[in-house]
Amino acid sequence: MKYAEEGLQYHIGLKKGDVGRYVILPGDPKRCEKIAKHFEDSRFVADNREFVTYTGFLDGQKVSVTSTGIGGPSTAIAVEELVKAGADTFIRVGTCGGMQKQIQSGDTVIALGSVRMEGTSREYAPIEYPAVADFRVVSALAEGARKLGQRYHVGVVQSKDSFYGQHSPEASPVGYELSAKWEAWKRLGCLASEMEGAALFTVGAALGVRCGAVFLTMANQEREKAGLENPVVHDTERAIQTAVEALRILIRQEQQTF
Repeated sequence: MKYAEEGLQYHIGLKKGDVGRYVILPGDPKRCEKIAKHFEDSRFVADNREFVTYTGFLDGQKVSVTSTGIGGPSTAIAVEELVKAGADTFIRVGTCGGMQKQIQSGDTVIALGSVRMEGTSREYAPIEYPAVADFRVVSALAEGARKLGQRYHVGVVQSKDSFYGQHSPEASPVGYELSAKWEAWKRLGCLASEMEGAALFTVGAALGVRCGAVFLTMANQEREKAGLENPVVHDTERAIQTAVEALRILIRQEQQTF
C-alpha cells in the first residue's frame, strides 16, 4: 500500500515529524485553517477524507490541528494515528447543545467527563469505565477561559451517536428510551450534549495520552422549551481561543518542569 511504503498513517496521511505533541481537534475540516491562524509559521500538511492537518508553533513548541469529522469512529481513528505520528496531548474544539437552563447560547463548556451513550468507546473499555478528561488539560482550559474573560462552565457532558435522536426522538422506534435517558442526564446535571467527547477520552485513556474538550454552546433546547431567550450562535472563535490559550499554559508548565 502506498501510504505504508511512505511511512504515512493510512487515514490521516501523516508521518512522524509532521505534527507536534500538542494537537487541537475540530470536527469540521474547514475550521482547521481558522485555528492554524492562531499558530506561528503555520503550514498546510495533509488533506485526506475528513482529516485536514496544519502544523505551526506556539511559544516555540510545535503544535498541530487535525479535523476528525463527526462522531466517535472517525475521532478514534484520528487519535490512534496521531499518537503513532508522535502526538500525546489533544484538545477537542467543537459545538454542543446546552442541557441545563443556565447554559446560554455562546457560553463555553469545558468537559470534565462524558456520558458514554455512544458505541465507539465500548471497543476500547468496558462500559463500567468512566470517560474522563485529563485533569491537567481541564485545568488549563478553565484557566484559559478565565483569563480570556469568558462565561464558562465545567462539568459532565453527554456523548451520543445520533444527532436527530436528540432533536427528534419521537421519530425513532426507540424514542421512548432516548427521551427517558435525556431526562436522566438532565437530572444528573449534564451540562450539554455533543458527539465525540466520550470516544476521545476513552481512546486517550487506552493509549495513555492526555485529552480534553471545549465547546461552544450553539443553543439550548431546554431554554427554548421554557420560553427563555435562545438564539443560535455559530462562531466558534471563543472556544478556539480557549484551546489555544490552554496549550500555551500546558507548554509553559512543561517548560518550567525541565
